Amino acid sequence: MKLREEKGNILRLLFVSSDRNLLFATVVLFLIGLFSIFSASLGMEKNAGAFVVRQATWGLVSFSAYAVVLRVGYVRLLELAYRLYGIALILLVIVLVLGHVVRGSQSWIGFAGIRLQPSEVTKVALALLLAKHLCRHPVKGPRDLAGVLALAGMSLVLVLAQPDLGSAIVFSVMILTALYAAGTPARYLVGLCGAALLAMPFAWHFLKTYQRLRLMVFLNPYVDPLGAGYNVIQSRIAVGSGRLVGKGFMMGTQSKLGFLPEPHTDFIFSVFAEEFGFLGGVALLALFSLLLWRIIAAGVKSRDLRGKVLVASIAGWIWFQVLEGMAMSMGLAPVTGLPLPFLSYGGSSLLSLGIALGLVQSVFVENPRPDDDS
Repeated sequence: MKLREEKGNILRLLFVSSDRNLLFATVVLFLIGLFSIFSASLGMEKNAGAFVVRQATWGLVSFSAYAVVLRVGYVRLLELAYRLYGIALILLVIVLVLGHVVRGSQSWIGFAGIRLQPSEVTKVALALLLAKHLCRHPVKGPRDLAGVLALAGMSLVLVLAQPDLGSAIVFSVMILTALYAAGTPARYLVGLCGAALLAMPFAWHFLKTYQRLRLMVFLNPYVDPLGAGYNVIQSRIAVGSGRLVGKGFMMGTQSKLGFLPEPHTDFIFSVFAEEFGFLGGVALLALFSLLLWRIIAAGVKSRDLRGKVLVASIAGWIWFQVLEGMAMSMGLAPVTGLPLPFLSYGGSSLLSLGIALGLVQSVFVENPRPDDDS
């Protein structure tokens, strides 16, 4: 009864009943992203505020989506999981036929002046699918495992066809974490990881030329210092020049002078690290840690296995993109083009994160502690 009353009061649901620490971390990270995007865009165009205005607009849209999802509840959305996943697959097929090519990847579709990256919203649909399917058909044998891999693998194959290796890796992490949370026997998880490692040498032959170059410059960026290795070299310089406390807000030189490519998207962490230094990077990492801790706490608290699996896949998704977004800026991981959550410029990423966190908060709200029941 108490839960139904709270769901009828949307403001109480958003700011009182939900996890306020999770909301705090999200809002602060988003605001840091706005400031970083503004600073990064100063060296890109005269109207530097244009990127910030668009990102802020997408932020409002994403918060609206977050509120709607929280109000509807994850239980209702799980009922639509297969349908939503089917729509996501259709969008992935459409992007292969009618999509726009950006930096070698055909990942975008546009309508009415708005561009959408279907692989981003597919992450939400995949999380819902895994939560419903693994609880309806738990993995007890090879046939069950093959079934969930075939179903989830359809989106992974379509994303690889774009090609978007970064999103494909995110999908793989989501599948693995969902299988773990659903109680899949350890021998199957170890087998999947082993098969992935064995497949890596063969996967090399299916990579595009620019993808191979990214892996080569990860090992040694000076193999092609003026080509594929240029981004990594300039990003390392930006991060290293920040030293302990940074050069100060809007005082970074790598992005302002045009040395750092894609400073508002792929290498937004490099911009932040140059201006706020090592201590700023530690503070940012602490915020992401708070965010992930509260996400995981919602899953641990849940008495519904579907909620646990849903939250686990979302946690795996965000964790990997945070790790990759920071590591590639320092040359510790290959460049994949994945956005750093809440900081990188991009409406599709922001919208999918808003929906995902709405689902997490819904799991938190709809699975109260025993002493909260009435």
